[in-house]
Amino acid sequence: MKYICVFCGSSMGVKPAYKQAAIALGKALARRKLGLVYGGGNVGLMGTVADGCLAAGGEVLGVIPDFLVAKEIAHTGLTQLHIVKSMHERKTMMAQLSDAFVALPGGYGTLEEFCEILTWAQLGLHQKPFALLNIKGYYDSLLKFFDQAVTEEFLRPIHRSLVLEASEPENLLDLLANYQPQNVDKWIRKDVKP
Repeated sequence: MKYICVFCGSSMGVKPAYKQAAIALGKALARRKLGLVYGGGNVGLMGTVADGCLAAGGEVLGVIPDFLVAKEIAHTGLTQLHIVKSMHERKTMMAQLSDAFVALPGGYGTLEEFCEILTWAQLGLHQKPFALLNIKGYYDSLLKFFDQAVTEEFLRPIHRSLVLEASEPENLLDLLANYQPQNVDKWIRKDVKP
């Protein structure tokens, strides 16, 4: 692994632990000589994780669509800032640049980005690891939803196991480093008729 993509909020959230974890993750990436790939903004947890990595001497690659440059206040102090034309181009480039994916707390955008990459793995389009940094139980409800999807047979257990989870940045990076790709069969069951 060389580059870790981080999806996270463009706001800080209400708990100081979110900001602390974003800084700690950025610093941990730099210590491990792992580059950060993220959405290119200078606000919220996005800017915080980037600043944490940069402050520790790390490499940070940002990818931001041109229409968000002013709204998310594009970070001008990055190692590289890629300005693209659309959200689709942003996600595609972030996926191509990255060897693993992490979600910190965030809202709709964070969840959408994380779930799209997760779906790509489910469909066999990549075998890169991804994890939730579950700070103060932020993602407990989402993990419960994934478990419910298995119980209700909308999600296979092998696909549920694709999502790694830790509450501390160092533990999370250890999980990613030790990840062994699984041979996941096509997720559609042909034996079930509508």
